[in-house]
Amino acid sequence: MPIESIHIREVRQEEIGQLVQMARKAFLQAFTEGNKPENVAYYLDEAFTEKQFEKEWRDDGSQFFVVDRAGQIIGYTKVNEVPSQTDIHDPDSLEVARLYVLEDYLGLGVGKKLLDMNIALAKQKGKSYLWLGVWEKNARAIRFYEKNGLKIFGSHPFPFGDEIQTDYLMRIDLA
Repeated sequence: MPIESIHIREVRQEEIGQLVQMARKAFLQAFTEGNKPENVAYYLDEAFTEKQFEKEWRDDGSQFFVVDRAGQIIGYTKVNEVPSQTDIHDPDSLEVARLYVLEDYLGLGVGKKLLDMNIALAKQKGKSYLWLGVWEKNARAIRFYEKNGLKIFGSHPFPFGDEIQTDYLMRIDLA
């Protein structure tokens, strides 16, 4: 798949169902290993439903972007500004709340294009930095973000079913 054949754009309301299906699949691919199946199922049923995505899509502080390849959603990102941010709540920042790419497209530059678009959006909005949370055991994602200039600056607890996991907080300064 040539990277040029993908298109990143804001998700349309009528695509939320398709986005949720893709998001659930990508989440399962990324987080099934190393987690209890019942915790994965609980989180999917709580955070990855059409009702929840529709609510987040309607939130003025959030935006969803999808990677479209010939009409198929193969990746997406969700960004948050204050007051919709999950942790930092700094008006000078943009949070990448989610960035997922289907397993078949990992390593092809799709995630980098999404991250670069998020950085460009943060700059366009006049933000000083971009930040995100990443599961401490997601070594591949941590390497990806470090390779692209983000650095760990803290951590926060992440409730996941009957566990409290740790997410590293990572950021890149934009000035």
